[in-house]
Amino acid sequence: MAATFVLVHGGWHGGWCWRRVSDLLQKKGHKVFTPTMTGLGERCHLIDPKINLATHITDIVNVIKWEGLKDIVLVGHSYGGMIISGIAEQAGDAIGAIVFLDAFVPESGDSLAAKASQPVREQIAALEQKGEHAMKPVPAAVFRVNEKDRSWVDAMCTPHPLATLTDKIALTGAHEKIAKKAYIRAKGYPSVPFDGYHDKLKATAGWRVYEVPCGHDVMVDMPERLAEILMEVA
Repeated sequence: MAATFVLVHGGWHGGWCWRRVSDLLQKKGHKVFTPTMTGLGERCHLIDPKINLATHITDIVNVIKWEGLKDIVLVGHSYGGMIISGIAEQAGDAIGAIVFLDAFVPESGDSLAAKASQPVREQIAALEQKGEHAMKPVPAAVFRVNEKDRSWVDAMCTPHPLATLTDKIALTGAHEKIAKKAYIRAKGYPSVPFDGYHDKLKATAGWRVYEVPCGHDVMVDMPERLAEILMEVA
């Protein structure tokens, strides 16, 4: 049966990063939306100090609303885990399945700045002290992107609005009420926070947990396997 996928990118990325996966899903007859959040990717000309977490959540909620989407498979990569958690609060009725792809699974009151690995936390704190409003992209090599694609990913990534990383998210646990839930851990990318989510959800009823042997950008490194998992979860 044809499904509708809404694929939410992570920090510094844009809808461009999903191209391989969306092509595979569309070939199988599925409908795929890969919106880019304000200030990133092809919308990098809109970067502004006022862009915050609510802006990015609204970006995707509005796609769901204006496209009249129902029973979607909502996927969030990395920082996108914050976004899909927020979307579940506002548009939970439209979501049939939710997938956290090597992503943050926040609790109410969390910010990415508080939950990220120590080097990222320190970088964000230093930028805040300087009064900066954006964070430069993390090199693809740090995310363990396969060597062949690193220069492409580095060329495509853009600075990320800082307030989206420091804002605290308010949640009631709406994502827990979604019938189908999955977590995918990219084991080729060392991350203490993501290992924590993976281990916790593995032991939580109602979650399907997957592991893939690649770097953080699973959609770039292993698009075929990722498309397979997403169709299985749907």
